[in-house]
Amino acid sequence: MPLTATDFHFPGQSGVYHGKVRDVYSLDGDLLLLVATDRISAFDVILPEGIPYKGQVLNQIANYFLDATAEAVPNWKLAEVDPMATIGKRCEGFRVEMIIRGYLAGSAWREYASGVREICGVKLPEGLRENEKLPEPIITPTTKAEAGHDENISREEIIAQGIVSKEDYEVMENYTRKLFEIGTRMAAEKGLILVDTKYEFGKLADKVMLIDEIHTPDSSRYFYADTYPELFAAGKPQRQLSKEFVRQWLMENGFMGRPGEKVPEMTPEVCKSISDRYIELYEHLTGEKFVPAPDADPAKRIETAVLDFIANN
Repeated sequence: MPLTATDFHFPGQSGVYHGKVRDVYSLDGDLLLLVATDRISAFDVILPEGIPYKGQVLNQIANYFLDATAEAVPNWKLAEVDPMATIGKRCEGFRVEMIIRGYLAGSAWREYASGVREICGVKLPEGLRENEKLPEPIITPTTKAEAGHDENISREEIIAQGIVSKEDYEVMENYTRKLFEIGTRMAAEKGLILVDTKYEFGKLADKVMLIDEIHTPDSSRYFYADTYPELFAAGKPQRQLSKEFVRQWLMENGFMGRPGEKVPEMTPEVCKSISDRYIELYEHLTGEKFVPAPDADPAKRIETAVLDFIANN
């Protein structure tokens, strides 16, 4: 049974934030518990059905990459206490998402195709095609909205508006490029292309830290490397492992999150096919067989694991 909502009350708990996909609990000792639920969102809308095992896939992929990049970029993680839950250090999050793109795809392509030649202050050359590799990776930040749509914003605007200081932004930019480089290399080793992704950062004391998920199918787009050249040359859609296939399915059924639009019916078959794609990405990215966690009562399982962590730390 997919876990689409949580309502925990831990000793010393001081607050909870329910995001589009994750529930974040503030615990004693400046700790955060991040629960990756089975909710799924697209076009900044939470869809009505949960996706089996999606939370576990997201949490375990994120932890796989947090561990792999920890020496290069400091991050918030302390322990994976459950397949769907991680505990880490509470940081003061920046209200910006750092999106980095190695290829022209997704929303950036849709803007480019409409005639836009500058995204987030970054100028793009004429004559690019959908899914084309960019001359070099570009950073296209967005503001992190409390509700509704995130908005594109330039580096200059972020600094001028005081959203992030120039010094901190430069660190975030450096970390973003470093993480993308590592993620690109790790994807290539598994026969994948890391097309684009997003990172979020926060501050702990005076140190900029990577927070939240990293290189998951919710935050990243991957193409299969073996078929990329042939499909690109033919102008055909790429085989990809990302959430873009969910967005495509919604668009084909008349939904883009605009007022008055209705989410198409998410049948058990549709939900299972989405779940299968998430599991496929997990196995492809990590090289490990996916082992489903017992799902009789995931909320109880998580609660027990967190109480155990609190008692022993």
